[in-house]
Amino acid sequence: MPKEANKNYKIYVKQIEALAKVASLITSGLYLEELLRLIVQVTAEVTNSKISSLMLLDPEKKELVVRATQSISDAYNKKPNIKVGEGIAGIVVQSNKPVCVFDVKQDERYLNQDIAKKEGLCSLASVPLAVKGRVIGVLNCYTTKKHKFSSQELGLLAVMANQAAIAIENAELDMRVKSAEEALTTRKLVERAKDILSQEANMPSSEAYRLIQKQSMDLRKSMREVAEAIIIAREIKDKGSR
Repeated sequence: MPKEANKNYKIYVKQIEALAKVASLITSGLYLEELLRLIVQVTAEVTNSKISSLMLLDPEKKELVVRATQSISDAYNKKPNIKVGEGIAGIVVQSNKPVCVFDVKQDERYLNQDIAKKEGLCSLASVPLAVKGRVIGVLNCYTTKKHKFSSQELGLLAVMANQAAIAIENAELDMRVKSAEEALTTRKLVERAKDILSQEANMPSSEAYRLIQKQSMDLRKSMREVAEAIIIAREIKDKGSR
């Protein structure tokens, strides 16, 4: 096999291994923060990047926040949030298209010139993270030397970004399911506590419900906690009367 072909083959194998690793991470049951950190770590390794970072969009503030990076640079990790439409990452989010910069120190669109100079950052590839057409963040890769990112490299970054977006979507879905389950459990406990108060105090169920609400506010406890206390008290009383 010719030397160049052999080199390309090794790169291809390395990329496939990286994608397989990221895919396995998504099904590993890790917490989202740890999962995202491992994704940027794998991305940095396979692209030989000095810094790989993942920024997520805060939809209320319309700002991008660094959520994961393998960098040990405090200056980069604590860099200010970026507004949508501003800076390279902000442009990527607004356009939902990748942007490559040959030298960030020479590009006026790049906002953190001081950090780039301090950390020796040069070329940048920034690709969008999208879920069903909705952009939720960006994946960034920086090199220390001038580098023209190939279509193959951008394709790999796009797949990595897609994997990260899937992980985030799954985490959000799990959170919504858990919230719905907790809400249903709370409603059942409050209903049971309301029935107990209604029977013991001989009051309408609507009044019993308002009493639970008032206790919740007065004690600065959730309605679930108040309801659980009422149910436990009833159970203790029932055991004592046996």
